[in-house]
Amino acid sequence: MVYMSYPKQVYFGDGGEISANFRPESTGPNLGEPGKDAIHYLATTATTRGEFGLYRVEMSPKAGGPKTHFHRSISESFFILDGTVRLFNGEEWVDAQKGDFLHVPQGGLHAYRNDSDAPAQMLLLFAPGAPREKYFEGLSQLAHATDEERARFLDEHDSYFVE
Repeated sequence: MVYMSYPKQVYFGDGGEISANFRPESTGPNLGEPGKDAIHYLATTATTRGEFGLYRVEMSPKAGGPKTHFHRSISESFFILDGTVRLFNGEEWVDAQKGDFLHVPQGGLHAYRNDSDAPAQMLLLFAPGAPREKYFEGLSQLAHATDEERARFLDEHDSYFVE
């Protein structure tokens, strides 16, 4: 069995520090509307010192989602909280339900969407951390972007679509 070592030490104090970030469930989404398509920024790259980014995604019925793509520098993991989310694992579409998990390493093809008639919720985890908030917020501006602007935006945000 191969054992991985712990990462390089980051904290060098002797007694710990008060530095935790609490976000109550009642906090509204950072993007979108509750009960519709919304994204909650649970742990951003800034708050985790670049270690990871964690987001809760609320999807309305028939919400769709991004087409097949991959990332060169970040992994992406999906944990289904409620409803049914169709996940593409690079090979096939899977109807993922509450408690199901999918990890996609760097370079792995993936996609997701809500094809069901019911809302769904999931957690997205990006590691290491990346400024995905800028990606999520910039998506709405791509509708009127030129092909060159769209390509530059996607490259800047490590998102490479294959279809």
